Amino acid sequence: MLGKLLLPQQTTQPMTSHYKIRNWPNYNAGLINRGSLHIWLEEDVLVGWKNTEKTGKPGASNTYSDLAIETLLMLKSVYRQKLRQTIGFARSLFKLMSVELELPHYSTLSRRAQRLNMDLSVTPTQGSRHVVIDSTGVKVYGEGEWKARKHGISKRRTWLKLHIGIDEETGEILAAVVTPNSTGDSEVLGELLDEIDDDIEQVSADGAYDRGYVYDYIDEREAVAAIPPRKDAKIWFHGNRKGPKHPRDENLRRIRQVGRKTWKKESSYHRRSLSETGMYRLKTIFTGEVCARKLETQTTELMIECKALNKMTQLGMPDSYPVEA
Repeated sequence: MLGKLLLPQQTTQPMTSHYKIRNWPNYNAGLINRGSLHIWLEEDVLVGWKNTEKTGKPGASNTYSDLAIETLLMLKSVYRQKLRQTIGFARSLFKLMSVELELPHYSTLSRRAQRLNMDLSVTPTQGSRHVVIDSTGVKVYGEGEWKARKHGISKRRTWLKLHIGIDEETGEILAAVVTPNSTGDSEVLGELLDEIDDDIEQVSADGAYDRGYVYDYIDEREAVAAIPPRKDAKIWFHGNRKGPKHPRDENLRRIRQVGRKTWKKESSYHRRSLSETGMYRLKTIFTGEVCARKLETQTTELMIECKALNKMTQLGMPDSYPVEA
């Protein structure tokens, strides 16, 4: 019997993209400054630490300003501390700075977090923005990942959903909305866009946002919708319709002509991946969990994290370009 001739199998290695950073010194300095206390405890915070005027409303005294409460909560999130440890940390900082300021009780910090009004400190822009949309789950409490995979998800495992809109050019979070896990992604898009005061040039989102009312929201902002229709999608309004052509149908027609991959490049849809990058950064830096038990306080906790991430982004981001392997 003749043996089989075994030829060496030719294996093709997958091509991977390699990138080099142009602005490494500035980006490296920004990474270092993220740990600087001067970034998170500025001079104007100390000046406006207490409210000078009484509200005249019934209830607990509003001794400390919203800026003071926000600063303490930001220290808590950035340095991953609990409320009690945050008060002790701030007390030691003030002592080292020779600053005589009273600190609120940790229960006051928790109570004020339920109704704290704050903005995300976005850098102003001169032109319109390209907004990329995405959402992610945030763990509230329950068993860990291994136990869920091994034994299934139990009733004690609870999640929230964080929806964000990110500026494609700067990487800053322009808008954020917190909802229960049962809320659909597309249901929140209108609320996200309402939080953005600047002109919007384009909105990019994945196929979960392929809904008629989503296109209506985007059309109200006079923006272009870069949303890939589902693979089994059909034309909504055919050519014999008297009204203007629907942008979703035009996207679908173009995909049929040139293919989905080419359409994504033409419409800059591939830039939507920056929203996933933003989610990854948020979860990596702030663990992707919340400690609070009330929805209002959980919302504030996540908004604080979004604002802190914006401050880190403004310190410096990598400017990379592809290079040959």
